[in-house]
Amino acid sequence: MQYNPGAQLDPSQMGGGGRGRGGTIAVGGGASILIMILALLFGFNPGDLLGGGAAPAPGQTDNSQYAHCQTGADIEKDPECRYVAYTNSIQNFWSQTLSGYQPTKTVTFEGAVNTAGGQASAQVGPFYCPADATVYLDKSFFQTMLPQLGAQGGDAAEAYVIAHEYGHHIQNLTGIMGKVQQQGQTAGANSPAVRLELQADCYAGAWLRYASGSADSIISEVTQDDLDRAVNAAEVVGDDHIQHMQAGRVDPSQWTHGSSQMRKEWLAQGFNSGDPNTCNTFAAGALD
Repeated sequence: MQYNPGAQLDPSQMGGGGRGRGGTIAVGGGASILIMILALLFGFNPGDLLGGGAAPAPGQTDNSQYAHCQTGADIEKDPECRYVAYTNSIQNFWSQTLSGYQPTKTVTFEGAVNTAGGQASAQVGPFYCPADATVYLDKSFFQTMLPQLGAQGGDAAEAYVIAHEYGHHIQNLTGIMGKVQQQGQTAGANSPAVRLELQADCYAGAWLRYASGSADSIISEVTQDDLDRAVNAAEVVGDDHIQHMQAGRVDPSQWTHGSSQMRKEWLAQGFNSGDPNTCNTFAAGALD
């Protein structure tokens, strides 16, 4: 990805600084599947992270560590300013696209972070917590977890993951997430849970199209290699890929996020159309 050095960044959309010892996770968006991935790869009991317990108060959202990220040129001086660029670009898109959009924050952390739904450890990677409408990002995820799943990595892969979590924010604002959660835990290739995740992928694709459309925007260029890396990141978190890594077999009845092919197709749907209105994964026949 190429960044516009003259673009203004808004670090107030960031929070961060959390360090802790782990505990109960606030499950929202992609968190549960990431726990299962880690359980499969590292052999721990996901129930240890998904257990109950009283929820502590949400953590600090101090953005002082990003206060120096003022322009696109600052990304070259401090690569962590790229998180500000991703967040600003994604929220610029949704502010222009969704009437009544309510901006939120990306909160980065290391070790653990308190949320309105509990304490999350670093093992969960990026996730969206609907209880406080915030995207949380363990910064080590992109250096450790994605490569172990076989991802090529890179800025575009990171941006896709964060844009996917913001897709869950949109679903929370529009009420779609609440309707799916009311149906309880579901699984299967056509389940509401899979449709929710694929729609978030499609929303991420629509943002990628927006990001690639103007040299004057925060992200000035998205290359074919960037798109390939984003698609690759979507594929490696497909249920079938994870199941094959775990047991050498695939069971669609247990899918909660969709296959690698499904995730690739819906990411492409969003990118090719550039229109979130084409992301209705809940329509009859949408997953046929």
